[in-house]
Amino acid sequence: MNIAKLTETSFGRYGRVLTELSYEKVLKEMEHTPLPEDVVYVPSVEELEALPEAEEICRKGFGGLPVQIGYCNGDNHKLNALEYHRSSEIDIAVTDLILLLGSQQDIEEGDVYDTSRVEAFYVPAGTAVELYATTLHYAPCSAKEGGFRCVIVLPRGTNEPLTFELAKEGEERLLTAVNKWLIAHEEAGIEGAFCGLQGENLSV
Repeated sequence: MNIAKLTETSFGRYGRVLTELSYEKVLKEMEHTPLPEDVVYVPSVEELEALPEAEEICRKGFGGLPVQIGYCNGDNHKLNALEYHRSSEIDIAVTDLILLLGSQQDIEEGDVYDTSRVEAFYVPAGTAVELYATTLHYAPCSAKEGGFRCVIVLPRGTNEPLTFELAKEGEERLLTAVNKWLIAHEEAGIEGAFCGLQGENLSV
């Protein structure tokens, strides 16, 4: 699989590199977070949200919209699924990592998506990127041995448990959490998820 740089024009379809944010203290605090052999996602971490930089991330990244700052850490080499939100997501790479990205506009009738459309991008440690609301993404992949650490910033409440019953048809059946629509690959075995990824379960 070709792994592109963020400087390549193809990345502009999915997001942009953020150069106006300060997050050195966030990166430092992330050193205390676990790095398991699998993947762990924690939507909201009080220690990260209490940092002075959190206010700037909220203001410059989301125009003052209340946000949650958490992390996704671990060791991953598979696509497994793709998700999207009704909002942008900010990812801050604490270590080098790889993002596998697609476009919501390429989801076909029946909520089917061909994994051959996915593009891979190398994100160097210390880089912050905004992923647009229409960008399909999932857990980062490891760029080197030892796994990855990544800060995840989203509007507050995203990825919390749903409090309503879902329809069995239409886009709503893709909801797996608040503001999280997910299409899984059958090989991933994600319980309760809609399996609409067709083609290879890509690996890095």
